[in-house]
Amino acid sequence: MELKPLGDKVVIKKIELEEKTVSGIVLPSSAKEETNIAEVIAIGREILDDDKTKDEIKVGDKVLFSKYAGTEVELEREKFIVLKYQDLLAVVK
Repeated sequence: MELKPLGDKVVIKKIELEEKTVSGIVLPSSAKEETNIAEVIAIGREILDDDKTKDEIKVGDKVLFSKYAGTEVELEREKFIVLKYQDLLAVVK
């Protein structure tokens, strides 16, 4: 099954970063801050058809997104976020 966003929506999947202290101790997941970096999974047709936005993001890009943006959905035991294109802040290179 796949998610196909409508209009100006983007489907992203959070990237879980392993966090370590300065001394090299790996923090347990309960002590980690939530990341707002994600991978683009799918892009809505409205974004792809717009000359201003079509080249800004691609599937597979790493992006920063607004912390409280979008709707979290679960599909086949994987969590995704569906959000508006405007809630993306930057592409991470």
